[in-house]
Amino acid sequence: MARREFRTKPEMRQSPMREFSRSLPMSLLRAREAVMRQFRPSLRDHGLTEQQWRILRALASVKTIEVKELAEVAFLLGPSLSRILRDLEARALIRRRVVKADQRRSLLSISKAGLELIETVAPSSEAIYAAINKRYGTRKLAALQQMLQALEITLSDLPERKAGRPGSGE
Repeated sequence: MARREFRTKPEMRQSPMREFSRSLPMSLLRAREAVMRQFRPSLRDHGLTEQQWRILRALASVKTIEVKELAEVAFLLGPSLSRILRDLEARALIRRRVVKADQRRSLLSISKAGLELIETVAPSSEAIYAAINKRYGTRKLAALQQMLQALEITLSDLPERKAGRPGSGE
């Protein structure tokens, strides 16, 4: 007879804050993880990380972009971005050229090989989107994207909270 393990619910403490599992940051992280679980295997099959894919997708949508702008668009920190760019450059998936007027700045663009890789990954990516649409619903997914965009816009003009101030946490 197989041994069954029972998980008990941990005893909950009283807290002056909303329940942890109901916090907006955690809800967004769980939803993001559920979505990315669908895409990661395909990206791995093509030798890509999530961050590399974000960079290639961002670069495919513009002719050129400065590194700082790319960091903002792809939501990556400078040190991580530098390492990822070095890897993508070594694979000849992107091109970097120095701005003549200011040698400290560089412009990035996607290479022909990078565009070809996107074309290779696209059918798999679109099939995953189709499966998500079918399971979750096209209207619901469109509404979710609209709500997330509205939330981003609504919160974008709020002043950034600094550490140590009330309300700086969840």
